[in-house]
Amino acid sequence: MITRDSIETAYSFLHQKRNIYIHSTLDWQRDDIELAIGSYVNDMSLELYEATSDGRADFLRDHKRFTEDITQAVERLENML
Repeated sequence: MITRDSIETAYSFLHQKRNIYIHSTLDWQRDDIELAIGSYVNDMSLELYEATSDGRADFLRDHKRFTEDITQAVERLENML
């Protein structure tokens, strides 16, 4: 069961990191955000992760798709609120 609290927590964290990420011009900062989010989703509720990832195992973990993935995750979490 996905709780509202877990959705709100994930949304807040990912929304904040996405806003910094998309405006950052510093490669090291963007890399740090990718690592932080990768670590976060490793500990995230599997049910919530699957609800945002469409079953993709590399969701929010693929450097090439990260911008697209984090935008999608934030949108889906916002719709779940």
